[in-house]
Parts: sequence; structure tokens; C-alpha cells
Amino acid sequence: MTQLMRARKGFISQEMKLCAKQEGVAPEYIRDGVEKGTIVVVRNKKHTAIAPLAIGKGLRTKINANIGTSQDRVELGMELKKVKISVAAGADTVMDLSTGGDIRKIRRAIIKASTVPVGTVPIYQAAAEMLEAKKAILEMTAEDMFRVIEQNGEDGVDFITVHCGVTRRSVACIEEEGRILGIVSRGGSIIRNWMSFNDRENPLYDRYDILLEIAKRYDMVLSLGDGLRPGCLADATDRGQVQELILLGELAKRARGEGVQVMIEGPGHVPINEIQANIQLQKSLCDGAPFYVLGPLPTDIAPGYDHITSAIGGAIAGSFGADFLCYVTPSEHLRLPTLEDVREGVIASKIAAHIADIAKGIPGAFEKDIMMARCRKEFDWQGQVKASIDPEKTERLLETSKSAKEEGCTMCGEFCAIKLGKISRHG
Repeated sequence: MTQLMRARKGFISQEMKLCAKQEGVAPEYIRDGVEKGTIVVVRNKKHTAIAPLAIGKGLRTKINANIGTSQDRVELGMELKKVKISVAAGADTVMDLSTGGDIRKIRRAIIKASTVPVGTVPIYQAAAEMLEAKKAILEMTAEDMFRVIEQNGEDGVDFITVHCGVTRRSVACIEEEGRILGIVSRGGSIIRNWMSFNDRENPLYDRYDILLEIAKRYDMVLSLGDGLRPGCLADATDRGQVQELILLGELAKRARGEGVQVMIEGPGHVPINEIQANIQLQKSLCDGAPFYVLGPLPTDIAPGYDHITSAIGGAIAGSFGADFLCYVTPSEHLRLPTLEDVREGVIASKIAAHIADIAKGIPGAFEKDIMMARCRKEFDWQGQVKASIDPEKTERLLETSKSAKEEGCTMCGEFCAIKLGKISRHG
């Protein structure tokens, strides 16, 4: 029985109780949200080594870190280090997006190493296996796709991205309207080309019931992927993106009807003035399903700084109701991320999530900032380090002023406004 099926019967599962404790809410709040589909409890039935994670309405904004090999770089040891550094920096989940090497072996190692839920994009493995067999990716069968999805469930994957909304109709919308960058999702592009080559509908849409059966078996959360997400500002909120979102709303309803938990993935590159509308559109069309957003990135011209761009967009998206932020690293659009890139991406996303939580009124969020303010008032440097979102960097950068007897940093010294304020108050 899945978490959703339990919730519908009025049961509060042990997983729901654990999530409620983590979030500081009543267990009934989690159960009610799962029943309505506004909250998902993420944990594969076979992945009991980790704590379950709740994502959705009224809860702390969660963040994901993408890791994984490429065909150019297959270093399992490096990816396992990325798991460790992601979790240490504050990631709530990791996604293995490996496209090179023995993908199943890599996935199993990552699941074993991770202390947080793990997500994947199964179509990558299906495509990589075709290349390994010296075949064209487009020769894969529907059975190949579902076989790999089953393997992901069997291995303990907690949530999977599936591009069910990339259909002949939604792709036609893009082709009729025209885009600068077309389809930028790897999974979306694979499905679009597969449909064209085989002259058939997307199996993940056409045979959706099979996907639901597999997800139900393992209580894997389906993350309905945005295969037609915009890859630049000029392509944002076009007919193809919206048509896909409409389909995802319909598929989310079908999934819930079968007792399968669902969240919806959202756009990548979106002008800042369209972010609120995108969130509201998703919540309306998908009946309040948790929204998982990549960024969003509100400008295209900051390669090397896209973790900052993403944090700006993520804070705004989160404040308007996005529930789950996928990090973006400084190396986005440029290379496979390094360990330092991963850490910076997680911290930037963590900042965005915290800003969003303040706006949402999540209990305890604003109090953290009050704590920092009080520590600054008292020149409590270790308190400031402890209260900061990245204590390691805070402590590394800290330089207290010798001239001001450590009542101030080296920026102001004796001219520290807080120090001067204390002198004036005490004569």
C-alpha cells in the first residue's frame, strides 16, 4: 500500500509521523496533504536506510543536487564525493543523472552512499544501453523504457523524472510557434526524436498505466518532467510549455486515482516578471501538486554565475509557492561540475530556499535571521558563524578588528556603526 493509499484510508503512517516531526507540524497535516496531493512523502519501499522526506504545501522549501557521470567523464569515486559534499552542504535529495559508464552500478553505489532520497531520469540509462549495444538510441522499444524504470524501482530509487507530457500534440505546438533553442531537455529531446523516428506516440504517455503500476509497486514518487521547458527567456511560457503542463495536470490526476504520488517539474529559463504567473499556472492546472523547479533562471547571459542567477529565480519562485528547488552550479551550460561547483550550487540554492521560507511564513525561518541580528549586536562572532547558512565560509572569511578590540570586523574597525551606537547610548 502506498503512502497515498494509506492517507485516503485515514491512516497516519510511520513515515508521515517522521516527516511531521522533521517539519514541526502535526502528523494529520502531513496525512491530509498527502491525501489531497499537495504533499508527497518521498521514500521507496525498498530504500529503508534513509529517513522519509515530505515535500509540498506549508513545508520547508527543499533543494536537490544533481550529480552523475557523462560520457566524457566516468569517475564513480568523484560522484560519491559529490553525494557526500551535497548532503553536508544541505541538499535534501540528490539526483543521479549519469549518462556514461555502467549506469546501474553507479546508481546502486550512489543509493548506498546517500543518506537522503535519490532520484533518477531512467530514459538516460535506456539510451546509454542502446549505445553500449552499438545501436541507435531511436531503436529502443517501449519495453526497454519500462524495463529500466522497473530496475530503478527495484534498486530503491525514491523518485523518477519521466517525460510523459512530451507528446505529438505538445511537440507540434513548439514546431508551429517556433523557438530559438527548441527542446533543451535531454529526456525531452530523446522522446521527441523517438516519436518522429518510430512514427508513434510517446510510450510513457500512451502506456501510462504501466508506468503507474511500477511506481505503485515501489511507492516511487513520479516527478512529471518538463521535457519542453524553455531553454532561454525568449522561449518562456509559450504554447508548447503550457500544453505540456496541461497534460501533466491531467496525468497527475490519473496517478492520484491509482494511489501514486506525483510532483510536477517546472520551467528553466523564465523572465523575472513571469515567474509568479508560472507558479500560479502550475498550481491551478495541477491541483496544487508540489512544484519542482530548475532555478528558474531569469537571465541567459551569466555563465559561470548561474548559481546566483538560479538563486534569484528560486527565491522568487519559492516565495510564490514552488516547493522544491533543483540547484544550478556555476558550471551550468559549461562543463560537468566539480566538487566545489556542487558545494556552491547547494549553498546558493539553500539561500534561495531560506528566503522563500521567510516569505511563506514557515515556522522558524525568520527566527534564524533574528538570531543572527542579535549575535551581530553583541559582536558574538562564533554565534554569527553558527547562525550562518555556510559556517565554514563565514569562519574562513572572518577578520575581527584589532584596532577596535574585536568589536567590529576589519571593514569598519573603530568606525563600526554598531559599536558607535553603543557608545552614544551609554554616554
